[in-house]
Amino acid sequence: QVQLVESGGGLVQAGGSLRLSCAASGRTFSSYTMGWFRQAPGKEREFVAAINKWGGSTYYTDSVKGRFTISRDNAKNTVYLRMNSLKPEDTAVYSCSADSSGTAYLSRFNPDYWGQGTQVTVSL
Repeated sequence: QVQLVESGGGLVQAGGSLRLSCAASGRTFSSYTMGWFRQAPGKEREFVAAINKWGGSTYYTDSVKGRFTISRDNAKNTVYLRMNSLKPEDTAVYSCSADSSGTAYLSRFNPDYWGQGTQVTVSL
């Protein structure tokens, strides 16, 4: 089992940047495929990005490609989401997640563990 705690959210102006962090407990972090989802008010939760166990492969939803970068540091049990060129439509609660299957097929990322989420608000 793994516990996930996000940090780094906040209020930023359009065009700005934020870096989210997700610290994971446990000694099996490096066996998990990791990812980020987001949920805006009144909308369904949306996949944002995923990264494989070793950090060598990433996968993004189209709306964030070229602006967001997911990465991980297995020595620190941490996954990151660097968000550049932020837009008001990126405003949402961002949640870190883990898929214990460790799947290498990132398009099939199906988490079974979730963090509590961190709010990101992008103003005009």
